[in-house]
Amino acid sequence: MVAAIAPLAAPVDPAEALRRIAFLLERQRAGTFRVEAFRKAVGVVRDTGPEELRSRARAGTLQELPGIGKSTAAVVAEALGGELPAYLSQLQEEARTPLVTGGEQLLAQLRGDLHSHSTWSDGGSPIEEMVLAAVELDHEYLAMTDHSPRLTIANGLSVERLTRQLAVVDAVNASLDGSFRLLRGIEVDILEDGSLDQTDAMLGRLDIVVASVHSKLRMAAEPMTRRMVAAVAHPQTNVLGHCTGRLVTGGRGKRPQSEFDARAVFEACAEHDVAVEINSRPERCDPPDELLELALGIGCLFSIDSDSHAPGQLEMKAYGCERATRLGVPAERVVNTWDLDRLLAWAGKG
Repeated sequence: MVAAIAPLAAPVDPAEALRRIAFLLERQRAGTFRVEAFRKAVGVVRDTGPEELRSRARAGTLQELPGIGKSTAAVVAEALGGELPAYLSQLQEEARTPLVTGGEQLLAQLRGDLHSHSTWSDGGSPIEEMVLAAVELDHEYLAMTDHSPRLTIANGLSVERLTRQLAVVDAVNASLDGSFRLLRGIEVDILEDGSLDQTDAMLGRLDIVVASVHSKLRMAAEPMTRRMVAAVAHPQTNVLGHCTGRLVTGGRGKRPQSEFDARAVFEACAEHDVAVEINSRPERCDPPDELLELALGIGCLFSIDSDSHAPGQLEMKAYGCERATRLGVPAERVVNTWDLDRLLAWAGKG
């Protein structure tokens, strides 16, 4: 069951206090600079011996450490003093308010997330940090779906780099107690001819393949439809990611949705047992309500995903659950409400 993260109480480790603040800032969609200040401070604190930290706190010289500023120094000093840092307390109080009202029952039925990113591509945190947050949120599984090689702006993974990442995923799973599974995955670009931007051999090694359009979003409707239908028909495709590519708010501005024959695309999804992603990022809110209703009527499966690029964004599935509930999507049709065995059997397409 996907749950809200439990608040921290005093006494708290300084690094853990800083880490939780970064998580809560990400949850609020705070500016990248603010979040990075706290995440960088976590590393500095962990690399500094506890005696030195205490000595500097007493002397008021914590800010002489590289990467420690006024706000982060205050958090460290308060935590070392046995207090719950005031800034952390404030953010935890604010987090008591749900991200959105509605969809709580469906959110409680989600077992995991099939779309997330790490520092291996354009995410802001390492794999291990994403896993730790997912475990704290009571996920049973998380698919690590970094980008494919053609998306150079996002540092997409070549065959060689993806191979190395899979070894890291295996090592992470080996270190866990079996109650959580990090899934081998990718968000693979749908190329202009509808082929997928990774070798079939590599795709065959993965648990989850999310296929998304990231380029030539304004191509004409007919070739875009052919492109998307071909990608959905690929035997390794499991999820059609953020299908319209639109942006409705946020720092990247607005972007209109791509033009394609949505009925043809969703009928292909239903035929090939591919889930339509309900992308929960507020700046995407994709697909739009009318297309989600069309996919529902056609009989499609869905995956409610965070498309998280940072640990604090994993909770954004609440937005997708609110929309799915409001539009009448039954939980049984949402693949990430399924247990791991059923999910993997479906993803393997039998």
